[in-house]
Amino acid sequence: MAARPPDAAASAQAGAPDAGSGRHHGAPARAADAPPPPPIPAPSSAEMLALLERRRSLPLRALVPPGPDNAALERMLAIAARVPDHGRLVPWRFIVLEGEARRAAGERLDALYLAQNPDLAADKRHMWRDYLLRAPVTVVVVSRPDPAAKIPVLNQVLSAGAAAMNLISAATALGFGAQWLLKWPGRDKAAAALLGIGATEQAAGFIHIGSPAEAPPDRQRPALEEVVTRWRP
Repeated sequence: MAARPPDAAASAQAGAPDAGSGRHHGAPARAADAPPPPPIPAPSSAEMLALLERRRSLPLRALVPPGPDNAALERMLAIAARVPDHGRLVPWRFIVLEGEARRAAGERLDALYLAQNPDLAADKRHMWRDYLLRAPVTVVVVSRPDPAAKIPVLNQVLSAGAAAMNLISAATALGFGAQWLLKWPGRDKAAAALLGIGATEQAAGFIHIGSPAEAPPDRQRPALEEVVTRWRP
């Protein structure tokens, strides 16, 4: 299990939002009846909005080489880390599976799965190797909430989910396709441990990334009136 950054606890102490007030320490409080400050100019991007409006998860069969090079992947991961993180606890981390490491990890998972399922059919004995080899790169987003922190565990888990979604959005913006899955290797404790996930951690998702080989049609989305309500007194 990778250690937390050495300054994570200090950052949480020094610059974390106050759990009671929801504001950062040191930020001046504004009286409820005080006029709000004028807004500052903020950048917008019609291209980014168009990408998000069309974003679609691709099936694994449609994620083909080339995958992101190291510079592109580092950029994706840096964007993935820019998520809401109440208390600055960094309650998530990333495990990257790429190159021949995918095969080695898959073969170890196959051996474990066979040990757990000795009657497994012969044609399924390499399924996890094949699973990890399909996409050029897989990033495992690991949720690692701190139950001793003042911040509710749910907030910390949701931050890990936000990191996964940010990663997918970054991949989309860089011209790649992605799919978020959570199969047996992320749900089984022994399998997760094989991948380096600690006993107190949990896989939030396997984000598979590659070049898109197809443009699948959009699926039906919920109508906003079905999922949006406005509170009224």
